[in-house]
Parts: sequence; C-alpha cells; structure tokens
Amino acid sequence: MSLQANTLINGSKDTCGDKVKLGIITVSDRASSGEYLDEGGPSILEFFNQALASPAEVVYRCIPDDYSLIQEVMIEFVDVLGCNVVVTTGGTGPAKRDVTPEATISVCDRVLDGFGEQMRNISLNYVPTAILSRQVGGTRGKCLLFNLPGRPKAIRETIDEIWKAVPYCVDLLGGPYMDMNDEVCVAFRPKAARRR
Repeated sequence: MSLQANTLINGSKDTCGDKVKLGIITVSDRASSGEYLDEGGPSILEFFNQALASPAEVVYRCIPDDYSLIQEVMIEFVDVLGCNVVVTTGGTGPAKRDVTPEATISVCDRVLDGFGEQMRNISLNYVPTAILSRQVGGTRGKCLLFNLPGRPKAIRETIDEIWKAVPYCVDLLGGPYMDMNDEVCVAFRPKAARRR
C-alpha cells in the first residue's frame, strides 16, 4: 500500500462519526533517504482504512531521525494542519539516533504514561526485547500524540489494541467523534458518551 502526503478515508455511509484528521510520521534515516521503502507508515494507514468508520483525512511525512525535525513536523501537524491524532513509527529504541520519544515529550503539554506502558505490555507477549522500547504518548492542545514501534507486525500488534482507548481520549480533548468498524476495533466509551 503506497502512502501519499495527503490521503482521504471516506468511512462507512452509516457512520454517525465526524471527519477526523490523522497524522502519520515515519522516523527513519534510511527510509527518508530512499535506501528502503517505508513499511511502517503504510501499516498504520492500513489500520486506519480497516478500522475507521468515520471519514478521515490523513497527512503523512517520512523524515530522518533528527530531534529538531521531529519536533518541527509534530508541531506543524498539530498547530498548523489541525490533526486530532498524530502517530509516529520508528526511533523508539535505545540506539543513539533513536530520539522520537524525547522529541514527542518536548512538544506535549501532558504525558499519558498508559500508552507506553500498555504498548510494551502488549509487545512482551511476542518478544522479550519489548523492554527496550521507549514509546510514549501525550497531548498537545486538543491532539493526542503517541509513538508506535517501527516494524509492521509490531505496529499492528499494538495499534489494534491501544486504539480502543483513542476515540474516547479524542472526545475528552474536545475533538471529533470517531466511529470505528467494530469487527476490527471496538472502541471503548462510557455509555453516556456514546452516540448510538
């Protein structure tokens, strides 16, 4: 699946959800230089296509492991482009060039520790090296930002589970109401917060 700078996801016709704007940032020196194809970003887009029932616009960027550039693109996606959720992939390990978590924390108003804790918990079911991952989540204004692993298999193992909490988080931040395709991802909301 190819990933363009801007992609539209139409959602289901019977949705009661609002249009949402999602950001995907792949952080990889080699993918951004063209040494190999980005596989992480398309894996996230595939999840969005399968799981979202609400209409969505997706913005995408593939950038090198550069702290200032990661900050700059995150701020652009939130403050300029108005993304409701920004998801990164790559740069979350212990290597010297892995600076995505630090850049994410630096642009967030608040850190939501549960995102990183739960992603590592999920990944530990598959690989013992999950303890080396440093993913974080947080908010900037009305936007939720969080880091995913870099490999497509690990992305799907984690995003399929943690996304269950994302629509309600976006509700609490004052963002659009997101409907999900329940056969892919059943989003949790308290009864009083559900539209149907």
